[in-house]
Amino acid sequence: MKIYTKTGDKGTTALFGGTRVPKHNLRIDSYGTVDELNSWIGLLRDQPVSASTKKILIDIQDHLFTVGAILATPPEKEKLKNGKDRLNISKIADEDILMLEQEMDRMNEDLPPMTHFILPGGHQSVSFCHITRTVCRRAERLASELNENTPIDEQVLRYLNRLSDYLFVLARKLSFDLQAEEIKWVPKKY
Repeated sequence: MKIYTKTGDKGTTALFGGTRVPKHNLRIDSYGTVDELNSWIGLLRDQPVSASTKKILIDIQDHLFTVGAILATPPEKEKLKNGKDRLNISKIADEDILMLEQEMDRMNEDLPPMTHFILPGGHQSVSFCHITRTVCRRAERLASELNENTPIDEQVLRYLNRLSDYLFVLARKLSFDLQAEEIKWVPKKY
């Protein structure tokens, strides 16, 4: 299979179902940012994290491919002519969101209470996690905007929201495990 098709040489690309749109289309930007997020998750997986965290990150990457496929499918193309779903894959389920919540609760058990905002940084792995979190927030903002224009599966929005929370807690857990200093943001008063 050739990777290059030359069909996008004039700045358009095809969504699932064949509809061609400009490469700067909001739907493309949404799933493209999810793809970027997935790559950052891969970088996190390459950091000094536990085997159980690596497994969770692989599960997250799998779910992000699902999110990308959902975002790449315009509503008018979700169903085939025979009435079946175009995407013959598992969707994002409540259990996927619950898993993120349970992982956050588990990680938080070891962490000191948070009393202030925290400046990102302290260790390269922690910084990668914070960058990943902000890319997730951007993906969430784009998906939210897309949802305003053309409704998308609400589980996608819930998953991205919960994932960014998970990444914040993971950054704190990495700081704790790596004994990196968490610098509190204390606003200067004038």
